[in-house]
Amino acid sequence: MFRNIISRGWYPVLITAIAVVSLIFYDTIPYAVMVPVLVVLLCVGLIVAIINARKNQLELQSIRLTQLSAYFNRRFMGNSSLSIFAVIDNLFSIENPQVWEWARGCEMAHRVFDSWTDHFATRVETDLRNRRYSTFLHTHLNELWAINNHYYDFTDQFCDIVDKFEVPKDVIDQYNRFVTEYNAFVENFRNAIMELKTIARTQIEAPSVKLARELPGVR
Repeated sequence: MFRNIISRGWYPVLITAIAVVSLIFYDTIPYAVMVPVLVVLLCVGLIVAIINARKNQLELQSIRLTQLSAYFNRRFMGNSSLSIFAVIDNLFSIENPQVWEWARGCEMAHRVFDSWTDHFATRVETDLRNRRYSTFLHTHLNELWAINNHYYDFTDQFCDIVDKFEVPKDVIDQYNRFVTEYNAFVENFRNAIMELKTIARTQIEAPSVKLARELPGVR
């Protein structure tokens, strides 16, 4: 507690001390000297407070981005059943060579995505531990945005497959369960982007993170 007072509240303590000294030695210290000194100290204290507040916000946003990255990697990648790739794997049950060809291409992409997201989540956690918030926050934001946008493309392509071919109801149900949780992640990601824009410049707009389309079921 004492350390926090010293690190964060040194300027009001200093201003108070100077004011008390000026009252005690009112006859020897000119009033015209003390007022400018107090004003300067107050301005310096306000600037320091603003800088510290922005640093705290950057730290909070870095923690939030790290949590989003870890959640995405854990929930929508790997062997998770709530993964678009797990949904696509079930398309091999359809007797259609065109669908199989597309699904095999997605299998290869899945392995690339797994490696990408694993390394990304590890890097974000390492940078957070090193407290390098302002240095890497924009880089992490841009990379998570890119990962998610590429991932979204597979959900969009899956919907095209459903529009063109007959897909079993259980596969569509599995996809819709995935969409429910994925869209919740998207909303959280959008909120993080909007909050970050209030404290730092970023070229990413929240609506550019797209919601996955829910399917109506078997026609």
